[in-house]
Amino acid sequence: MSDHVARAAALLAEHRAAIDNLDAILVHTLALRFKETQAVGRLKAEHDLPPSDPAREAAQIARLRRLAEEAGLDPVFAEKFLNFVIAEVIRHHEKLQK
Repeated sequence: MSDHVARAAALLAEHRAAIDNLDAILVHTLALRFKETQAVGRLKAEHDLPPSDPAREAAQIARLRRLAEEAGLDPVFAEKFLNFVIAEVIRHHEKLQK
């Protein structure tokens, strides 16, 4: 194996290790987020509040889009991701209300 191929392989391994660490951070962060949203869902169920809050969701989407733009992340992707998360949260809240 040539030196440049060996160096490329080493760099690739470094990038992949960083990606693996970031994936772990994402998973743990999502777990913490869902722990909080479960608490919100229980509170909503106890007080007969609706599982969805469209005004809050719209504000969060706008906030996340701004954060994405500031971070150099595609805001369309960020919005799609948050919409996926919100849909899952609402599903959990609906289950708690049954």
